[in-house]
Amino acid sequence: MAAAFRRVAIIGTGLIGGSFALALRKSFPDSIVVGWDKTDVLRQALERGAIQEAIPDFARAVGGRDLIYVALPVGHTIELLPEIARLAPPNALVTDACSTKRTVCTVAAESFRDGNALFLGGHPMAGKEISGIAAADANLFRGSKYALIRDSSKDKPAKEREARLAEFVALIQKIGAEPFWLHAGAHDRAAAVVSHLPQLLSVALAGVVRSQTDETGLPVTLAGRGLRDALRLAGSPYSVWRDIILTNSEIWNAHWIK
Repeated sequence: MAAAFRRVAIIGTGLIGGSFALALRKSFPDSIVVGWDKTDVLRQALERGAIQEAIPDFARAVGGRDLIYVALPVGHTIELLPEIARLAPPNALVTDACSTKRTVCTVAAESFRDGNALFLGGHPMAGKEISGIAAADANLFRGSKYALIRDSSKDKPAKEREARLAEFVALIQKIGAEPFWLHAGAHDRAAAVVSHLPQLLSVALAGVVRSQTDETGLPVTLAGRGLRDALRLAGSPYSVWRDIILTNSEIWNAHWIK
């Protein structure tokens, strides 16, 4: 296992990328984990011990790696996939952690062709309402489903592709996650109900509470734990959820918006 993914690049060392790096270093201490992100985020990732080297140069961060783990917002991931396909070694596995999969996997299918690295769409069903490397946790994925997308790449020979995918499946099992295979469309429909809808309801509720709170503080001053629990998800960053909703709009239009 350690030999299969000994040289790892974490592209985006926030909550998910940082947690994956911490989990990887905990389970596979021989792996060499580098990170690419903004300078201040990389500094914090180094301080947390999530990465061993901060590499602000994108080409150097991606080149020569066995595993490239992309943990960026959906829009940024889509923009970088063609460049990653160009820079990654042919024997590398590239995987993402985006919350929507159809658009990402479509772009990946166009970018990762014969001769490129192998791409595997993924989505760890774990997280927190608090973003950033400061909230990263080596145990974040433990006990959680980890969605893996079928048919993200078909150009590699079947035997080679399946062997590489099996290595990554074994890795996520080692860090405590439960792999769950499905197609991109099925993932996006399911995620819309169990992940995206709760987020939107929490944001909508926060808007109502804010608009109805008067100069005396009511009704917020009467609120108890129930409201706090219901509003917890509303604290997630808009920059992440904007891209998620925009890349899953067909699901919303087809099923809920009449």
